[in-house]
Amino acid sequence: MRELLPPSGEAPPVDVQSVCSGSPTPGTGRHRRRDAVPAAGRLVGLDGIRGLAALFVVLHHCWLAAFPGFPYVETPLWTAWLAFGHLAVVVFIVLSGFSLAVGPARAGWRLAGARRFLRRRAWRILPPYWAALAFSLVIAWTVVPQPGELAPNARSVVAYGLLVQDVIGSPSPNGAFWSIAIEAQLYLVLPLMLLVRRRLGATAVLAMVALPAVAVALLSGRFTVVALFERFVPQMAVLFTLGVVAAHAVGSGQERAARVPWAAVIAVAAGAPVVLIVVAGRVWTVENYFWVDLLVGPAVALLLAALAVGRPRGVARVLDTPPLRRLGSFSYSLYLIHAPIVVALGHLIGDGFPDGVPRLLLLWATAVPLSLLAAWLFAKVFELPFQRHRSRRELVDAVRGALPRRNGRAASAADN
Repeated sequence: MRELLPPSGEAPPVDVQSVCSGSPTPGTGRHRRRDAVPAAGRLVGLDGIRGLAALFVVLHHCWLAAFPGFPYVETPLWTAWLAFGHLAVVVFIVLSGFSLAVGPARAGWRLAGARRFLRRRAWRILPPYWAALAFSLVIAWTVVPQPGELAPNARSVVAYGLLVQDVIGSPSPNGAFWSIAIEAQLYLVLPLMLLVRRRLGATAVLAMVALPAVAVALLSGRFTVVALFERFVPQMAVLFTLGVVAAHAVGSGQERAARVPWAAVIAVAAGAPVVLIVVAGRVWTVENYFWVDLLVGPAVALLLAALAVGRPRGVARVLDTPPLRRLGSFSYSLYLIHAPIVVALGHLIGDGFPDGVPRLLLLWATAVPLSLLAAWLFAKVFELPFQRHRSRRELVDAVRGALPRRNGRAASAADN
């Protein structure tokens, strides 16, 4: 669920890994004027958004474990906001499309080769995903399966290992994994999206994706064949495309984007889905996530476009604070491994704490910090090395280079 590749083409290459990973590139230091349009480099606020979205998913799953029967269970009003963890996935998908399109947007919507792009995407997402899959299988087999699921079987291992769980039905080892397959499949069509965007424009690429998605939603109840496509959660393709289109704010549209009254625009865009959710209620919202997602997506895309030009300034500064940047740096790991931890702790608590607020508070006090710590350690081994080193050779060389230094320090200490 992360950002990518340096493009090639007519424009100078941009280190898109630093754009979204938090490492500033040369020429984007702290002394840049606050009111200037951000130059090519790390985009402020993206790590903060990613971190908050991942943390919200953790809180949501704690809420689900404390109030079984979702979405029909009665809950205290002050916890109502925790029911909508699905919307954090909306944020992730829009952010993914945006982040991946930053480099191409700065290079005339050209990608540095589809094969190279896909190889680097696989290098970045698969090692932590497969490690998290192994962890999830162990928890499901030795402690407790995911809620409402049987213990994973061989079919689960194959389907989830190949990221085709949305195509091949099987018991899930991890309730958060459904979106990973969808996002991986969207990577396959990103080169085509960029081609259409470059040749025909933003409206064409949005129509290319949105029209089939809406057709599936409208016709799935009438035709069994069409209903099969619902398993791909077609609105996610539209959300991903919204993120791609929003990357125009860091390309040729940057100067114009800097003049938009972003605070007012975002408030209006976000107000519509908030009012709908409040008025329609939780059950209707959950049963109509297709349309709700399509309403939330533009608000997220507009926020990302605004942050690309440093607006709104107060929001950008908050999202760029060190704690949120740090949280964002291992948010993928947090998303990958928190569900088995939350479910296992809920199982181990047993009947000692009744369902409801007591169980929720206990899970917040235990599962949340444990998930954060475990994800931070997990990222150090399975995620961050694959961000810092872009190939197996680089990674192996880095490991080999670190070993002599450690041995040398140990020998020096012994001599002293």
